[in-house]
Amino acid sequence: MPRPGFVLEVDERTPPLMVHQGEGFRMQKLPLGTRVVYAPDPLPGMKNVVGAIRHALEHPTGDSKPLPELLVPGMKLTIAIDDISLPLPPMTTPDIRQRILEQVIELAARKGVEDIEIIVATALHRRMTADEIRRAVGERVYRSFYPKQLYNFDAEDKDALTHIGKTDQGEDVEISKRAADSDLIVYVNINLVAMDGGHKSVAVGLASYKSLKHHHNVETMLHSKSYMDPREGHSAINDSVVRMGRLLAASGVKIFQIETTLNSETFPKNLGFLNKREWEWSTYDQGLMYAAKKGNDMAPPRVRREFFRRIEAPYKLTSIQAGEVEAVHDLTLANVHKQQLVEVNGQSDILILGLPYIGPYNVNSVLNPILVHCLGLGYLFNLYRNKPLVRQGGAVIMFHPVPWEFDQVKHPSYIDFFEEVLAETTDPATMESKFEEKYATDPWYQHLYRTSHAYHGVHPFYMWYWGAHGRDHAGDVIFVGGDPKSVARLGYRRADSLRDAIEMAKDTVGQSPTMTYFHAPPLMIADVR
Repeated sequence: MPRPGFVLEVDERTPPLMVHQGEGFRMQKLPLGTRVVYAPDPLPGMKNVVGAIRHALEHPTGDSKPLPELLVPGMKLTIAIDDISLPLPPMTTPDIRQRILEQVIELAARKGVEDIEIIVATALHRRMTADEIRRAVGERVYRSFYPKQLYNFDAEDKDALTHIGKTDQGEDVEISKRAADSDLIVYVNINLVAMDGGHKSVAVGLASYKSLKHHHNVETMLHSKSYMDPREGHSAINDSVVRMGRLLAASGVKIFQIETTLNSETFPKNLGFLNKREWEWSTYDQGLMYAAKKGNDMAPPRVRREFFRRIEAPYKLTSIQAGEVEAVHDLTLANVHKQQLVEVNGQSDILILGLPYIGPYNVNSVLNPILVHCLGLGYLFNLYRNKPLVRQGGAVIMFHPVPWEFDQVKHPSYIDFFEEVLAETTDPATMESKFEEKYATDPWYQHLYRTSHAYHGVHPFYMWYWGAHGRDHAGDVIFVGGDPKSVARLGYRRADSLRDAIEMAKDTVGQSPTMTYFHAPPLMIADVR
């Protein structure tokens, strides 16, 4: 059986540990007594993936009929899939979305269904390129449907949206008209972390700004105890999304949900040492590490970035379930927890994080300073249940170079947000009230979102809000090795070394701090007791 995750206490025998720092990594000696949280070993993957898909489609959970019984001639069928933000890194081909799509489309063809459209559920994310879509759906599906029947969702096409109604909390629900008017929506999901999937798939992935602003806002983010704990009352954002999804169901929007979970085999063989615990590295693993580190340190930035962009994760499918949304998602969460949960006793004064090169919003792009903030305080910080790994008012120390660098095609509104908004304020509530609507409704940002491959104008605000809970919880945030100007613009502090960062943090947490290093990726969820 794969070993569960565990917590190591650093002693004199503990070797230097691997720490991610953007497009690179370092071997870091940690202070004695530091807790190190390690992810569980990868679960075994399903051997017969095609058989597992067919079984899920024919034996759904909840009150849903089998998919073959839901498909009838003359019906309008819309299939929606997760976009490029999942999984991370991109998985080796064939992508699980391709395998599921091929089975669903084959069933539909056998049943005489001709009106089929496939929508990439981008919400306010950037449009995927043709090559990115081809890689996700496979050559057969791409050639058969792209671009007229396979396309990116457009949240700014007013004629292609329909307002379903309002929840009992006054939240507008506005989604794709094509999807809402269909006889059936089939959603194909990849659950990388616990906040993915469920009602979030359709109610967020196919929604407009009019809907999204009800939960992607400062108040909701600050009142979410943990984004990764979707139990009622623990995540305000998830509670809002559930209300919206239930309104869709009550309004007659019929959804057949397909959700998948993957194991934690995050890195390919040439970087296999990154999947292992350091003291278990073989001589071969150590050689790989030293060669990779030396090559990475010597390579120019362009070459280094290209190397990381080419990484494909050899993920294995650990579960697939289909049927009614909530029943499906309960099973999905149980399977996510089987792979990712690690029990941890108590909180620490200092949390140490190594930020990798990739997050959900910089695939084939640059992790700009705002996305660094989001990845650290929005995602890695929130990979917990019950309570954070660091106490209220504690310090968060992160490793990342935080370069003052932006992708002008994919992140144009980020550039202006960094130069205009953050130059005036880092307070989420102030920027929300003073600047958000201007960026969200700007015609130029809307044009780039609709016709190019740019994130929506409001997206940098959401990424800043995403880190609002972590920022509010922590009494100090320090970047090791970060660009001084970038870090200052974000409103944080920087240090040259971990030792310096800890000394700086002592002003906030006291002279004898307890420390936890969250050794991710691979991804995990700290179940903090």
